[in-house]
Amino acid sequence: MARSYSNDLRERVAALVLGGSTVRAAAAQMQVSVASAVRFAQAVRATGSAAAKPMGGKRPYLLAGQRDFLLARLAEKPDLTLHALLDELRERGVVVSCDTLWRFLRKEKISFKKRMARPVCKQFYRERRLISLLQRIRPRGEPPAKMEIRASRSS
Repeated sequence: MARSYSNDLRERVAALVLGGSTVRAAAAQMQVSVASAVRFAQAVRATGSAAAKPMGGKRPYLLAGQRDFLLARLAEKPDLTLHALLDELRERGVVVSCDTLWRFLRKEKISFKKRMARPVCKQFYRERRLISLLQRIRPRGEPPAKMEIRASRSS
């Protein structure tokens, strides 16, 4: 990642521009871009300093203020969908994207798992896949053969 120019250079460029030199001449003399020279002079005019703004940092989550509401709502009704939660947040005046809500819930270690009402036998799916595969690889023009699946042995 690129570093910002030193404050000394920033102040010298801004002093040249504010002292009456053209922006292009000051930029050429100090070997910086014209856009940088303009920004340095604007910063001095607006704030009195040409210092760089802080770079990077950690941004707070937009939903940090709604944390208690979201956790209470999910404890009350754990099978809420993301879009239902978004609608409830919108009613409270908080407008965020689905991705923002998802990242917040992931940070809170809350996941939405699709759970079936009853367990399904894995053997059933394996056999079904086998039949499907064998039907797809049969030679053309040959009628589909009747297939029998033997029960697997359990040890």
